[in-house]
Amino acid sequence: MSLFALPIDPPLFAAFILAASAVVVSPGPDTIVILRHALNSGLRTGLVSVAGVQAGLGVHTILAALGLSVVIVSSPLLFQAIAVAGALYLGWLGVQGFRAPLLALDGEPGRAASTMASSMAAWRHGFFSNLLNPKVILLYLALLPSFVAPQLGSAEIQLAILGLTIIAINIVWQSFLVAAAGHMRRWLQSEAVQRKVSRITGAILIAFAIAMLWNNLVE
Repeated sequence: MSLFALPIDPPLFAAFILAASAVVVSPGPDTIVILRHALNSGLRTGLVSVAGVQAGLGVHTILAALGLSVVIVSSPLLFQAIAVAGALYLGWLGVQGFRAPLLALDGEPGRAASTMASSMAAWRHGFFSNLLNPKVILLYLALLPSFVAPQLGSAEIQLAILGLTIIAINIVWQSFLVAAAGHMRRWLQSEAVQRKVSRITGAILIAFAIAMLWNNLVE
């Protein structure tokens, strides 16, 4: 009998949750982007960044359910273009880490406008860092189909359920990371620490960008 009357096999679904959880907790560009915003601007902005990542995953889920991800991967030029665009975007985010301003103190003039702009940037960075990451497309193609049971019914519905499950796991894990990062903000009152954190996260993002370009343009 299917789980909650949905076309999902319970043991297979449980195995998927374990596999997906292992993938989600592995650090990647999304993690770095989220932690940067959480450390620099606090809990609210960090959670907005998490929401941006989930919006990107939502697009990937829709594409996977509709079968478009297969089309993208089957076209080497299109897939390579997405990979290069994603690498350049991560590289740009990394460079911003070396130019990031110091944290504004509460009560400064223009604080509300600055917070709004920060939230908008956080959502945008989370969304595009995920949407333009070709590894996410490959994740959906490699992981999700392995846990689809055709005998239970619509593969599209099953893919959608599995995709939404990944989003749910992401929300739990990344929200935890944001909350943990929030407790570290008091150490960021030091200008030296702020600069060091921004530069370290920037360097990591640039490293991801170089690796993505290398994998898609050199190899």
